[in-house]
Amino acid sequence: MIPIKPQPEPDDFDKKVRKEGKDFLSKVPNPKTKDWKNRDYWRRSLRDLYDACNHICAYSAQWIPYDTGSPAVDHFIPKTVKPELAYEWDNFRLICSKINTNKGIKKEIIDPFFLPTDSFILDFPSMLIKPNSNLLEPLKERVVYTIKELKLNEETWKLGRSDKLIDYCNQVYPFDYLKRRYPFIAYELERQGLVDVDKIAKIMGVRI
Repeated sequence: MIPIKPQPEPDDFDKKVRKEGKDFLSKVPNPKTKDWKNRDYWRRSLRDLYDACNHICAYSAQWIPYDTGSPAVDHFIPKTVKPELAYEWDNFRLICSKINTNKGIKKEIIDPFFLPTDSFILDFPSMLIKPNSNLLEPLKERVVYTIKELKLNEETWKLGRSDKLIDYCNQVYPFDYLKRRYPFIAYELERQGLVDVDKIAKIMGVRI
């Protein structure tokens, strides 16, 4: 996970999402699960959010294919906790389906909007995401919690990151592509001085 900047609210967001949402909440201020049915107006802003975030999941910092990656609107503060934020652009984060399932309504997940730089690091060649050793508590504890609860080191995530890096080592695509599609991997290569293909290939044990 890397820090991300909040993006401006779309010009038509109030009309498209907030207005009907507020009208619903004025009648049902504390909705139950069944009450939200057919009131998911936030879905109308998915394409705007997808484009505003450059198609990158806020939590995995990886590209989400629109057709197969199932991008979704995540309420960072769950609507069950603060219904009044259910239709607010500032509470939306772009999320992939896999992480969306893992995140659920957990409250201690770190918000990428307010994430201190270099809190999460990527270890080469293991491809494990770890907390920066320089972090102090309670931030370190929250980073560890976020990694665990989002399952960012699950085998499929590790293998996926490894495959992308091996492709880079084999010069399947340039660094700029890695930076656009997999910004966390690219950022860590830059931070650790490993952008040079020969250097990272040696660490990864890739023959080029």
